[in-house]
Amino acid sequence: AECRYPIENSSRTMSTNTVSEITYDLPPFDKYRGQDSFFGGEAPLSEGVGYLVVLGFGFLFSIITTILVYLNKYFGARGEVTSEHFNTAGRMIKTGLTASVIVSQWTWAATLLQSSNVAWAYGVSGPFWYASGATIQVLLFGVLAINLKKVAPSAHTVAEIVNARWGKTAHLTFLFFCFAANIIVTSMLLLGGAATVEALTGMDYRLASFLIPWGVILYTASGGLQATFLASYIHTVIIYAVLITMIFLVYIKFYSSDQIYDFLDQTVSFSTEECEAIFSDDSGTFFEPGKYACGPVSGNEKGSYLTMLSGDGLMFGIINIVGNFGTVFVDQSYWQSAIAAKPSSAARGYLLGGVCWFAIPFSLATSLGLASTALMLPITSTEAGNGLVPPAVAFELLGDAGAILILIMLFMAIVSTGSAESIAVSSLVAYDIYRQYINPEATGDQILFVSRVVIVVFGLFMGCFAILLFEIGLSLGWVYLFMGVVIGSAVVPLWNMMTWKKASGTGAVIAAWTGLVLAVTGWLVAAKVQSDTISVDALGTNEVMLSGNLIAILSSGAIHYVYSMFIDPQDYDFSELDKHITLVEQDTRGLTDEEKDPVALRRAERWITRRGYALTLVLIFIWPILSVPAGVFTKSYFAFWVLVAIAWGFGAALVITILPLTESAEDISMVLSGVFYAVTGREPRRAEDPAEAVAAEKEISEEMDKADAEVAAEMEA
Repeated sequence: AECRYPIENSSRTMSTNTVSEITYDLPPFDKYRGQDSFFGGEAPLSEGVGYLVVLGFGFLFSIITTILVYLNKYFGARGEVTSEHFNTAGRMIKTGLTASVIVSQWTWAATLLQSSNVAWAYGVSGPFWYASGATIQVLLFGVLAINLKKVAPSAHTVAEIVNARWGKTAHLTFLFFCFAANIIVTSMLLLGGAATVEALTGMDYRLASFLIPWGVILYTASGGLQATFLASYIHTVIIYAVLITMIFLVYIKFYSSDQIYDFLDQTVSFSTEECEAIFSDDSGTFFEPGKYACGPVSGNEKGSYLTMLSGDGLMFGIINIVGNFGTVFVDQSYWQSAIAAKPSSAARGYLLGGVCWFAIPFSLATSLGLASTALMLPITSTEAGNGLVPPAVAFELLGDAGAILILIMLFMAIVSTGSAESIAVSSLVAYDIYRQYINPEATGDQILFVSRVVIVVFGLFMGCFAILLFEIGLSLGWVYLFMGVVIGSAVVPLWNMMTWKKASGTGAVIAAWTGLVLAVTGWLVAAKVQSDTISVDALGTNEVMLSGNLIAILSSGAIHYVYSMFIDPQDYDFSELDKHITLVEQDTRGLTDEEKDPVALRRAERWITRRGYALTLVLIFIWPILSVPAGVFTKSYFAFWVLVAIAWGFGAALVITILPLTESAEDISMVLSGVFYAVTGREPRRAEDPAEAVAAEKEISEEMDKADAEVAAEMEA
């Protein structure tokens, strides 16, 4: 790609050099000459493509997932859909599907878009800190998941557990934080999704925000948590397929790690004058420091993208770690996945899910994110903040096909996480508001009805709320950094609730609210001190967001510890917790004595605790420390870094795609044979309700024992 940009009095020589003109055979490309932004307000795809993806894919997956749920109901081994089954998936989900669901739930629009934004801004440290800073929470949540199976196996929601241990005041407090987490996460899905749909197709962002939730509502309201899990598997497989495609395009088909290394080196070597000449038109330059990827990177070692020694990258990493503790530990959807998993699968599912999820932001941003700066595409900081780095690079590499692939990948992330958030909110309303405070004697049918109504209402509400956030001027990146300020103060009390017998309920309430007030106050004060004003931009800087995030989690943790240790220490008997949680229907699937085996649960707890803490130590401390001596990466060091990203991406894709299928091979075979019998007119094998099967087996066993006793009595006579 040949490019000629006039640069007065330049000494740079690449292929030819005159006083007024330099010829490049490398980026920046001539086709972007005079272009002040990548998309420039013009969508590469037609508006019809936007409607096709948003509505067509939404309804297509709704139909497919709904069919799968009913096939499983009639020909599989799941039995009838009770309210318990609707909200817990029968508590029988295996390791592979649990891991797939965790990957799906944790793959937000931000995972695909914001991770490449920080690669665009900070270089190689951005993808790493995004991935590691959001993986450890899933690994550590595995400890809470197995504790839940030990002390509250009958639970439906985290707020229900809070109520059982700490009472009404704490219940209402943490119900607020749970709803806040669900709303913030869904807001980010719609903000990132609508901005990308508008940039790629020209579809109005307000219409996109309103229509996207409808792709989720039908199958979630129809099939509940099990439908969400089945859809999540399909979505995750598609996301990994696009991920592998993008890695292949950047580092194998079009470029190599050595070429990307050279391009990145060249990008930071331009002076301000050269950057002004590159980003200019006939009327003059439109270059501003920080607006485009050109010239040295502020705060990085030697101004390079190729280093882990990045001050802003590290600051983002800390914000990411703190904020994401809130969005995992306070988000009902993760507790719901733990409730749905078999005890033997809960610990392994979360560990495997966390490790596989790491590949998505790390591998995707290491390819698309770094390629955006290496190729010096005219992506502005505003476009990057709105999550438009991946679609820009994909469009550069593949044209319309690349833009469509990113659009599909993004839509998969939105609907998979959106469905999880919808069923989470419906469970909180059905069990913690309707059943707890409105109709304590609610039947299973009433719980089902309320759950389905809430799914529809929440989808409509979030569409309108996202439009409001757009009008205020909040971007995906801003909300992503802000989330820890709001919900971070609930993290430590919830961890203590499940693991510490001295944890005080009163202390938890005080810690959560005080932490929130202190965090918001510190956040506002920091903005005033730094910028002498309070505005959206002033409140959105890394330093200000870091202040609010740290104050939220640290102040809350300190307050709860002091209160529980010295003011109101408890001596709680965890064996009493599950006695205060009642089932709506006597649907005991997943609650057998075998599933509650204390020895197996203790063994699983030791397994996840050791591995969860060890991997956390590796990702947060050991890996970054080992990369410090490298300083600015050499070409061979960067090649190894890219190799790790590629291998991790391919490995995760294989595991998440194949393991759920192999674990469920018997169920799949039963469904397929049932369909075959039905099509050929033979009597199909209908689903056998596991609870009925256990009862029948027990009855047969008792009859056999009785017969043996009679025979023994006759022989003795």
